[in-house]
Amino acid sequence: MTGIRRIPRTALAAASLALVLPLAACGGSDSGGDADTLKIWHYEEQDGALGKAWAAAIKEFKKTHPDVKVEFEHKTFEQIQQSGNMVLNSNEAPDVLEYNKGDATAGLAAKQGLLTDLTTVAKERGWAYDISQGVSATARYDDEGHMNGDAWYGVPNYGEFVLAYYNQDLFEKHDVEVPTDFASFEQALADFMDAGVTPLANAGNDHPASHWLYLLALQKADQQWVQDYQFFDGEIDFHGPEWTYAVEKYEEWLDKGYFDKDDVSLKGADMTEQFVSGKRPIMVGGNWWFGGLTADVKDFEWSTARYPGSELALGSGGNMWVVPERAGNKDLAYDFIDITMSEKIQTMIGNEGNVPVAAKPESISNDKSAEVIDAFTALQNDEALAFYPDWPAVGYYDTFVAATQNLINGSDPSSVLDELAGPYEKEAAARR
Repeated sequence: MTGIRRIPRTALAAASLALVLPLAACGGSDSGGDADTLKIWHYEEQDGALGKAWAAAIKEFKKTHPDVKVEFEHKTFEQIQQSGNMVLNSNEAPDVLEYNKGDATAGLAAKQGLLTDLTTVAKERGWAYDISQGVSATARYDDEGHMNGDAWYGVPNYGEFVLAYYNQDLFEKHDVEVPTDFASFEQALADFMDAGVTPLANAGNDHPASHWLYLLALQKADQQWVQDYQFFDGEIDFHGPEWTYAVEKYEEWLDKGYFDKDDVSLKGADMTEQFVSGKRPIMVGGNWWFGGLTADVKDFEWSTARYPGSELALGSGGNMWVVPERAGNKDLAYDFIDITMSEKIQTMIGNEGNVPVAAKPESISNDKSAEVIDAFTALQNDEALAFYPDWPAVGYYDTFVAATQNLINGSDPSSVLDELAGPYEKEAAARR
């Protein structure tokens, strides 16, 4: 996996099969695209911020290109994750599609020559805007398909990061102070335990548990450590202060009951349900949950804040639009991307609860959304986006899930560090 899954996905086996089966008859060298048709794929849910924004962008494209037929197909995250490269290398490739970021997906496709190098057109059309490395790194790859290269192979329209969500009613009910720094955060955890309330929502069988481990490591890290870890700019010692602190603090919180050990088998949606139902007063998770919480939380007031433990935060640019090398109508694809980067569509992304990368702050009328966008902007300005823990090595996502589950189940922290070190050090050796 490359990073997080923003929303629950379903029907994986059937969806993957539906994507792969049409490829059996493919094999020509040309895409065979109709010059008057634009084929678009994306995997955003219809009622989500991005799904609404892309629907509005398609409507705008039809208005500005009345003689062009738009063929839209809704895919899933897993379809693109598992079979995207096969599609890109076939006659079934669309003209523009949302693609998963990271070395194992977009990077591999770029290395294999399956994606159009957008560097020139991005500069000409203003997509290569002045954004931080933490956002643009997911769109840029080198000749080996490694992220943070010089060539643009995608266009990120939104940003994402991990932040704290607080049930304000529960804080008031139990007379607990809302945290302003890490010391007061831990005090809040202790106070809730004293009141008989397990404080932290969690999900051991999904990304949240491993995100927690990385968040704790970042408390002892700096920007150079992030560069060394994510891009192999220097040596990483998994028994050094960063990762050692993470596993030991995680174990301490488990022993104190701040995390519930029974959460070891839960998925991300289960974690959000703990928060929405009022069972857990604190959830630390991605802004991708924000829109759902806005719709689902009916019975209490809630707020957001940057996680107070570190100046660094998990986050990056979001998944992105790419143009397959075999696309039949690249110019039309560029026109569509232009529309998704327009002020109108970017503002819509913000007001619907996501984090746009090219919206004017004063155009965001949703106060809760504005707070999240301001926090992300501050992280960009501070160059404090630290990406995600599983990015450095292919298949590392599964390693992190297994390792954090083992930690929750009582494995020795040192053995968990060895478990994390194995795939990473193998990848590091391959890059030397």
